Amino acid sequence: MKSKEAIDLLKDLIRIPSFSTEEDKTANRIIAWFEDHHMQWNRTHNNIWGTSKYFDPTKPTLLLNSHHDTVHPNKGYTCDPFAPEIFDGKLFGLGSNDAGGSLVSLLTTFTHFYSKKDLSHNLVFAATGEEEIAGTNSLRGLIQYLPKIDIAIVGEPTLLALATAERGLLVVDVRIDGTASHAAHPNDNNPIPKIKGFFSILNKFKLDKVSEVLGPVKITATGVSSSSLEHNVVPSHVDIVLDIRVNELYSNEEVFEILKNHLPYSLKARSFNLKSSRINLDHPLVVIGKQLGSETYGSPTLSDMAALDCPAIKLGPGNSTRSHSADEFIYVHEIEQGIDFYIKLLTKFLTHETLG
Repeated sequence: MKSKEAIDLLKDLIRIPSFSTEEDKTANRIIAWFEDHHMQWNRTHNNIWGTSKYFDPTKPTLLLNSHHDTVHPNKGYTCDPFAPEIFDGKLFGLGSNDAGGSLVSLLTTFTHFYSKKDLSHNLVFAATGEEEIAGTNSLRGLIQYLPKIDIAIVGEPTLLALATAERGLLVVDVRIDGTASHAAHPNDNNPIPKIKGFFSILNKFKLDKVSEVLGPVKITATGVSSSSLEHNVVPSHVDIVLDIRVNELYSNEEVFEILKNHLPYSLKARSFNLKSSRINLDHPLVVIGKQLGSETYGSPTLSDMAALDCPAIKLGPGNSTRSHSADEFIYVHEIEQGIDFYIKLLTKFLTHETLG
């Protein structure tokens, strides 16, 4: 049974610590799957990828991607995060839900289609590292080594709903300047009282474009610090961190330029790489998914979709609310349903079966 083999693979992956940048041993286990199924594979850092057997460069290419790195287990665990155990239908273990269930389900699906001829698209499967830290050796760094990707499915726990849009992330550091001095002396240029004026401007600031799927751009202040830790020193500046969740109607660069024009302070973007994404709701992949009973939604959380320039959906077994939680788990039946759904979805998409 396909699902039993996939669950056995997931158990092995849980047993192997694979924190971001340290995924070499889980990469080796995924290679073993490729070799056991007589499939060609490639390794770029800790990213393992392969193409379907009858790859045709004249055809468009569909990427199946999920990640095999994990965060560190939090202190709330009551069980061993590296000891997979099935209890009451739940497979416990670090990375079981995020995103091990999606990874093994997509790999099983890729294996199912690997040797099939006359498909409408080539398939590329990529098990990637460093997703949790958006690292340079994640999918973002791997893309340059892959064939041109025209459409993608990114495996993450979505309860098998189709995330057809995903918010981007823009982190901006704001500096409010003042004049450093001894606290005992007068100082009309203390930067700390200026914070009130900053938030007065920010709270009135709105970006006009509101997405039907993701809503408005969301700006949240998540940190405040000063250049001084001494009680008797007025700092030379105060720094404020803005976490900006960008909808698909703006690029990160556009949002940053608009902010710069409205906020009379020093602003610096940490990165523009974590961009928003979307796919048209009339794309065949979405239409088929809905006909198979899946709902669509806009995702507030980031994934490797941010690394892609092509249309993509985020889709997989498991529940995002369990990610990074203590005693992480995925239901065994969710993996079984994930494999079944992926195969049905791609059978219709790749073979032009009647949609009705």
